[in-house]
Amino acid sequence: MNNRAGSFLWNLRQFSTLVPTGRTVRLYPSGFCRPKIVYSNWNPRKLLSNFDNRMQSSIRYLFQDALIFKSGGDGFQTKGISTATVLTVDRLLCPRRLSFNSKHFVSDNGLKKNFHHEPSNEDVLTKRTKPTPINCRKLSQECNSLSEVLDIFSKAPTFPSSNYFSAMWTIAKRMSDDQKRFEKQLMFNHPMFSQLCEQIMREAKIMHYDNLLFSLHAMVKLGIPQNTLLVQTLLRVVQERINECDEKCLSVLSSILEAMEPCKNVDVLRAGLRMLVDQQVWKIERVFTLQTVMKCIGKDAPIGLKRKLEMKALKELDQFSVLNSQRMFAVLAAMNHRSIILLNECSKIVTSNIHGCPFRLLISILQSCRDLQYFNIDLFKGIADYVATTFDIWKLKKVLFLLILFENVGFRPVSLMDLFMKKAADEPGFLNVKSLVSILHVYSSLSHFHKCWTHEFLEVMASALTGSLHHISSENLLNAVCSFCLMNHFPLAPINQLLQKDIIHDLLTSGDVERNVHKLHVLAACLKLDDVPGHKDTHLVLPQLPSMPLQPHAKVAEVLSSLLGEGCFSKSILKSEWMLTGAKCFHFPTWMW
Repeated sequence: MNNRAGSFLWNLRQFSTLVPTGRTVRLYPSGFCRPKIVYSNWNPRKLLSNFDNRMQSSIRYLFQDALIFKSGGDGFQTKGISTATVLTVDRLLCPRRLSFNSKHFVSDNGLKKNFHHEPSNEDVLTKRTKPTPINCRKLSQECNSLSEVLDIFSKAPTFPSSNYFSAMWTIAKRMSDDQKRFEKQLMFNHPMFSQLCEQIMREAKIMHYDNLLFSLHAMVKLGIPQNTLLVQTLLRVVQERINECDEKCLSVLSSILEAMEPCKNVDVLRAGLRMLVDQQVWKIERVFTLQTVMKCIGKDAPIGLKRKLEMKALKELDQFSVLNSQRMFAVLAAMNHRSIILLNECSKIVTSNIHGCPFRLLISILQSCRDLQYFNIDLFKGIADYVATTFDIWKLKKVLFLLILFENVGFRPVSLMDLFMKKAADEPGFLNVKSLVSILHVYSSLSHFHKCWTHEFLEVMASALTGSLHHISSENLLNAVCSFCLMNHFPLAPINQLLQKDIIHDLLTSGDVERNVHKLHVLAACLKLDDVPGHKDTHLVLPQLPSMPLQPHAKVAEVLSSLLGEGCFSKSILKSEWMLTGAKCFHFPTWMW
């Protein structure tokens, strides 16, 4: 029985050697060829007729960088393709293993035979004229303009075309804004630009996925319109091949989607990215990639995905660099996810490494805290102290921007505001209408006063406002005067101009009418309570404010009671004033409660 089974298996192996085969050889990046044997359909009845045809010709043709061998029995056209006959050795005819070199082959029994094919003239010509692949980095170093890259493309186009777009974007990053604008116009008008776009659309489905993403990223950054056929075609191909995404591609794709405007293809691709991230989030190794993905998924992403990304970030917290911690605030704000634990840990790292932090990152951190409604007094104090320590190296406009953000989050940086108050009083030349209104709003909102410099500071501000009355808008004038009144300062010229009938009518009929009405009520209450002498006694007919809650804020009552004493504070008086001024006459920083 065993002999019969062994005989059957031996015969089966002999049959398998008679199967007609074709060999496909693919040239791998390392330069080695790996044969892939493809078995075609065969019929045992034709076994004897096929036995004499074991030596078959094969046809070799070149497509891009792959050498493909196919059976010559198919009879397909070979026009324009260099061909060479290749010996196909069957195991039945030559059972011994053969070893080949470039000029001969040697069998196991030591017999040496010539096996060298002299290339034809057509092969040599093809080898000589084949263009050398272009490296993106080398191309960007050799060229100084976008047109030079297109000129090189016109001489000898090479695969992949993404290298040309990537090189152009690398060159454009080195240019100034004006030069970049001029070079982009030359690029669009270049005769080879349309041909490059057509070629990259043809190559989109066969080039490596990372090259496809790099080319799309370069197009978006170069300002190619998003609604063009080129960009939309690449978006569709990226959608179809999204399963080829690795960690590097995930980062590039996230950057692309972050820079693009919403449209149908972008929305579909973003949804696909969310599904992919949900599957691969635990495989992400680099913190930078994780943050890029988190920033891209959007505020409307599922809460489950946001929490999964938060857990991944907490898991990688010990790998965070200082820059990673600084960027995490903007990342969480972009996805609208308020992770207190993550924000607290990043705040500690930022505070301990605050010196040398770029201004744009300080702005980004404060803006993110405002958007996330996150309050950390140690973080804010660390930023304020750092800016106050290095106050002389900052421009006043930058410091003002920081103060505006501090006011937005409800934090009063005392030392920084004192320095700015003194500097603004000494150098009022930088004041324009916009900065003047902003400064007054910040100092009145945070109720900041200095025993020595406040009066001088307010006089300088009032003088600057008076000098701008001929060109200031009605709303800016209202905002500035209200801020002065809340700081118990009443400049007569601005107040009298504000109370003119045409300006009041303008405020009640244009702009943010509800906000203007509220501020006019505040102004009327301040003028009535302080009995300001010298201003025109004009009776303001204002619309009624919307109904307010009868009970004042409990924290306001508690603070006033502690300041005035138990016997000097009456809640009924506070209630009437609360209703009169719309609860805006009392400005206490948020940190007080």
